[in-house]
Amino acid sequence: MELENELKVLIVESLALEDVVPADIDSAAPLFRTGLGLDSIDALELAMAIHKKFGVRIEAEDARTREIFQSVRTLAQHIAASRTQPAGAP
Repeated sequence: MELENELKVLIVESLALEDVVPADIDSAAPLFRTGLGLDSIDALELAMAIHKKFGVRIEAEDARTREIFQSVRTLAQHIAASRTQPAGAP
């Protein structure tokens, strides 16, 4: 839950979303199309912000990228899982 809140703040700040506060973002809502309505440029910027803040890379070529970026909750789950893996693990 704490990680989800950190991500919400990161999304609002890194994407300079106007008229959106972190508390307005539903953790289970889609980030793209409906929901926040983010686009591919937003995804790239968000991936870079996640790498900078959490040290977790999300590669565009990863087959699971759409699944990872589905919602704040799925992003938080991916970051939490990635941070607990040993270095060099896939």
